[in-house]
Amino acid sequence: MALSLSRKFLLSMACLAAAVGFTSCGSVKKDNRNKMIVSVRDQKLLLVRDGKPVKSYRISTSKFGIGDKPGSNCTPLGTMRIAKKIGGNAVAGTVFKSRRPTGEVLRPNAPGRDPIVSRILWLHGTEIGNFNAYRRYIYIHGTPEESRLGTPASYGCIRMGGRDVIDLYNRVGAGAEVRVIRGTLGATKEQQGYVARGGSIDDGV
Repeated sequence: MALSLSRKFLLSMACLAAAVGFTSCGSVKKDNRNKMIVSVRDQKLLLVRDGKPVKSYRISTSKFGIGDKPGSNCTPLGTMRIAKKIGGNAVAGTVFKSRRPTGEVLRPNAPGRDPIVSRILWLHGTEIGNFNAYRRYIYIHGTPEESRLGTPASYGCIRMGGRDVIDLYNRVGAGAEVRVIRGTLGATKEQQGYVARGGSIDDGV
């Protein structure tokens, strides 16, 4: 069983390298300056650039809890990376189905609707505990259900408001790290160090 998991994990890492692309000399192109920390407890995403927090956003993780089992609808913990960015030219509220725009545009909190909107950041796991993320279609994406942000409400993905996900999309590149934690953002070394130096965060709430 352990050998099987190891083989799957190695295959997963090879897929990540292919997904984020290679330079002509064979090295992986990735955004090493930006990092996102997602707190399940706080239901917030903190964007960190060059080690300094710059902005936080309200989000929603899974209403089914945390985990990586296929079919669980849970949000995986641990370190992942952005494998693909989708929807860069779409207007806010554009509806996506199978990662393609349908032509429909929704306003925030459109009644009875819960599709993926605005932007998609497709995540790929880097650890045994989240290596199913890519094939489970775990994204950071926009939601029209903005009134539910700040509470667990998704089916495994990390949801954001339409304009917030566009803002984040414009700030980060493929390969950027996304770390999902159980605890609070206040306990992370990135936020503690920045606040200790007198820094303040542009809170996107």
